[in-house]
Amino acid sequence: MLAIIRIIVLFVAFIAINFSLLLICLIRPFHRDNVHIAGQMYSSMSKIIGLKLDMRISDKIDNDTPYVVIANHQNSYDIFTICRAALPGLVTVGKKSLIWIPIFGQIYWLSGNIMIDRKNSSRARNTLEYTANKMRTRKMSIWFFPEGTRSYGRGLLPFKAGAFKLASQTAAPIVRVTCSNTHEKVKLNRWDNGTVIIDISAPETMTEEHTIKEWMKVHHSRMEQTFERLNDEVAQIEK
Repeated sequence: MLAIIRIIVLFVAFIAINFSLLLICLIRPFHRDNVHIAGQMYSSMSKIIGLKLDMRISDKIDNDTPYVVIANHQNSYDIFTICRAALPGLVTVGKKSLIWIPIFGQIYWLSGNIMIDRKNSSRARNTLEYTANKMRTRKMSIWFFPEGTRSYGRGLLPFKAGAFKLASQTAAPIVRVTCSNTHEKVKLNRWDNGTVIIDISAPETMTEEHTIKEWMKVHHSRMEQTFERLNDEVAQIEK
């Protein structure tokens, strides 16, 4: 019974939030803080599914500094959890096909997110240059899911190079956003589904100490360690 009530409430909340966001985006299309507002609104639905979000933000974060943000990508619940970490002045890089999703796709586009055609490698390279220019001229941060797909409980998947090439090209520091495990955590018939911890790391500039491939391994290892630490903390909280 609780699951049915939750699904209905989620549906109503999702529709209300999307229409509110569409109105905001129509009033101020491509504004630098649209994604931040969307992240706050979508993640507010975490309460409906019985999740408590615990945000950990490094005091080294400066909202006026452009970063390359990399985050772990677990499942469809990400929209209720890790979206809370979308900083002011941040946009994401997503598939061009998202624009065809009714309402959500238009919000995604009008929020100023960068849309790429993954099937066209030459356009993807042009998108990297366009993204770099946008970071420099508008001082925007760019959010990537470097795994490229949802992990669905398989741990932290290997990273793709796009975010790291951009960080190298722009000299923008990398910020890691790590969300504790949400795989099989939510049971819609359970009132309290526990705590999810989201950690936003201190910025770190890619120096010449490592190659791009080596930096990919370094950040993968550090995110993996943070993921394990957060999971241990959640386990202690929920004892």
